[in-house]
Amino acid sequence: MKLMLVGAGAVGECILKVLKYRDPEAKWLEEVLVCDYSLARAEEVVAMLGGDARFTAAQLNALDFDAVLKTAKDFGATFMMDGAPPFACDTIFDAAFAAGADYGNMGTWSEPLKNPAYGVGIENSYNPVMTSHNFDNHEKWREAGRLAVICMGIDPGVVDVFAKYAATELFDELHEIHVKDGGNLGDPNAGPDDIVFGFSVWTVLDEVMNPNVEYDESRGGFIVEPAFAGEEVWEMPEGVGPQTMVKVEHEETVIMPRYLKQYGLKRCSFKIGVDDNLRNALKVIDKLGLRSLEPVKVNGVDVVPRDVVAACAPPPQTLGAELEGMMLVGIHVKGVKDGIAKEYFIYQPFPNDQSMERWGAQAVVAQTGFGAALSIELIGRGIWKDAGVYSNEYFDPKPYLDLMDESGFEWKVIELTPKA
Repeated sequence: MKLMLVGAGAVGECILKVLKYRDPEAKWLEEVLVCDYSLARAEEVVAMLGGDARFTAAQLNALDFDAVLKTAKDFGATFMMDGAPPFACDTIFDAAFAAGADYGNMGTWSEPLKNPAYGVGIENSYNPVMTSHNFDNHEKWREAGRLAVICMGIDPGVVDVFAKYAATELFDELHEIHVKDGGNLGDPNAGPDDIVFGFSVWTVLDEVMNPNVEYDESRGGFIVEPAFAGEEVWEMPEGVGPQTMVKVEHEETVIMPRYLKQYGLKRCSFKIGVDDNLRNALKVIDKLGLRSLEPVKVNGVDVVPRDVVAACAPPPQTLGAELEGMMLVGIHVKGVKDGIAKEYFIYQPFPNDQSMERWGAQAVVAQTGFGAALSIELIGRGIWKDAGVYSNEYFDPKPYLDLMDESGFEWKVIELTPKA
């Protein structure tokens, strides 16, 4: 595999660290071109990889289709990994196809309408709809003999492998999947009013504040609601404890029904833990129009409001050793086995101290990068193979889970079936 990484942020950096760890002798990872808008950042990431000659740096604007295509062709990329912000996703995806390369990402691009209709039907509240650009091009990719695997991080990503495992190994009929993204990660020295964006500021602003999506067959399919809908308190294992969670827009609610309806899936939701400080901050940012991508004039200078928020918030790669606790991401699944109703929670715990010691990255970042790296390895080694556009649910989950065990990426299953 000649891998071209587009976007050398904190997660991209972690992906490369894991790939180097998994293939130190270059048995399948032949060469890597590390691209970023900032050449200095790309060079910094290459330097972190300890002088491995397989890794080189390049400057690249991920929104410039022609530049991405030329760079891919000049490098001879056989696989392009999208580690750029979501708004560049479709450009990189299309450039990979034009370059004759396979492709992977950790999330897709969607954009809510200015006046969302809410209720039944994503298309009434979004244009484009998440994953639509990718899956709409499935036949084109299939006919060209090229493979694209979208949504390969932790969630979406690892949880989708868990969902396929539940469908094939734990149930005769899988009826419900509810993704729970939480943890007790925090800075013990933080002030009572401090705000922490544990992940990309852009991603948090979109995921939490966009209209959220749930799949519910009994209510007509995809249900769209305003931000912070579906609040509940969920008891997390591993000592994490109760989490206040809300529904957000996330690809799982689209891709899980796409592949798992055949196993009886009737309902799918995604909820994330949001602390009070971040919740209040996001509401203020939204009401002041600071999520906007439309430039505003400030003393005669055009300024994009969201860029200001992203520039002022501490970037996730600067948060690390001072954080304590863990991230914990999993799925609450319900179904039937041998005629008996069953429930399980399948999850991946990721303590921050272990993440910092092993990968030099905080848990939110490393957990996502690790999930993506394992999918890339399965593709690079020819274990996951086909032509077309897919997500993790399409493939046999066992090789992925074997890699998790082999690499120390812990996962657990606990039964939640109510006692009779």
